[in-house]
Amino acid sequence: MVKICCIGAGYVGGPTMAVIALKCPEIEVAVVDISVSRITAWNSDALPIYEPGLDEVVKKCRGKNLFFSTDVEKHVSEADIVFVSVNTPTKTQGLGAGKAADLTYWESAARMIADVSKSNKIVVEKSTVPVKTAEAIEKILTHNSKGIDFQILSNPEFLAEGTAIQDLFNPDRVLIGGRETPEGQKAIAALRDVYAHWVPVDRIICSNLWSAELSKLAANAFLAQRISSVNAMSALCEATGADVSQVAHAVGKDTRIGPKFLNASVGFGGSCFQKDILNLVYICECNGLPEVANYWKQVIKINDYQKTRFVNRIVSSMFNTVSGKKIAILGFAFKKDTGDTRETPAIDVCKGLLGDKALLSIYDPQVNEEQIQRDLAMKKFDWDHPVHLQPMSPTSIKQVNVVWDAYAATKDAHGVCILTEWDEFKTLDYQRIYDNMRKPAFIFDGRNVVDEAKLRAIGFIVYSIGKPLDQWLKDMPAVA
Repeated sequence: MVKICCIGAGYVGGPTMAVIALKCPEIEVAVVDISVSRITAWNSDALPIYEPGLDEVVKKCRGKNLFFSTDVEKHVSEADIVFVSVNTPTKTQGLGAGKAADLTYWESAARMIADVSKSNKIVVEKSTVPVKTAEAIEKILTHNSKGIDFQILSNPEFLAEGTAIQDLFNPDRVLIGGRETPEGQKAIAALRDVYAHWVPVDRIICSNLWSAELSKLAANAFLAQRISSVNAMSALCEATGADVSQVAHAVGKDTRIGPKFLNASVGFGGSCFQKDILNLVYICECNGLPEVANYWKQVIKINDYQKTRFVNRIVSSMFNTVSGKKIAILGFAFKKDTGDTRETPAIDVCKGLLGDKALLSIYDPQVNEEQIQRDLAMKKFDWDHPVHLQPMSPTSIKQVNVVWDAYAATKDAHGVCILTEWDEFKTLDYQRIYDNMRKPAFIFDGRNVVDEAKLRAIGFIVYSIGKPLDQWLKDMPAVA
């Protein structure tokens, strides 16, 4: 029986291994992690991450050919294929701080694999890593190999949170990069055979190691670039009276461009986009390509500009002060159908409003109060380190109140900010919300989910990103 072990039981490792176990009943899959609480959750009825369809997959396989364990060394030593899916956060200090990826966890995983291995292994990079990481890992493994053969493969993960299980069941492509040696090609074939249980072979792309590593960074950079492009247009639309939804629709009808990732919003979030672009920028700088580095930096600059612009629009609309005013925040996750708050634009928007002494009442159907308070108290890159290594959260922020219902959040509020496009926000009883708010009642729609005309008819002053402005807003220009 082929044995697979995955180090790291997070957003990538857990769902990916669950689907491999489901599709390959003859393969034994173990997901290991040093976090006892995380593994306990994977073995319970309350999984540590929310992802539509994940529960069913885990319950079908758990205890049969899918196991979650903290006995990392045992499972690694027994495995034929070891996936490494540990965090690669942005460095917070030292060389490359604020841009370079921190490979501390990766390196310790590699050294542990070398220490405990008694048989040949295929080691698969599943985390998003900088180009040439495989080479560094290879050096660690070969220098500590004790005669064991290690083959390194890069198999970047392209799933999107919120649709991860569907993406894993039916991927656009599976990318496997390996050495162009007979042993490397044999390792590629072994991993390809695992995926070929359910993925058509023509969707499994094989490449060299560096191409596979760079493809992941490039894919995320291209996607983020599309969002920043449409967000840059949204600012121009507001200035000219154009409607960004109509512009995006017209542009997306061009088959060369296509309609996806053209929704203007308060900004992109998630654990990968910013981190991967910063990483790409750093790699370009290290390779003497400052022009290329500056090109990609602009994608992040526009994203930061969009969040700042949104906060400024809120403050300037409400008589240039939100001090002491209750503002409802609907949605805190970085996108709908996930409880993930990593790099969510809501953090910067909330911090901007708190800086102006607003009182926030926050509701998100999948994010709990502890997570929100931690996110708002944390420094920029600390979120990506394991919880036990994160700074202790200071006392919860007094100006923030987390509630479990949109109507409680909006009661007596001066303004409502929609920061995540949860479906339920489209169908709220906005007449009821209006009746229970202070007047004038403002709605700032950071995801373009509401029907502005209907809300204006109720009496709201509405700001939707990239849409023609209310007369009220025209009279109060946003400070850039």
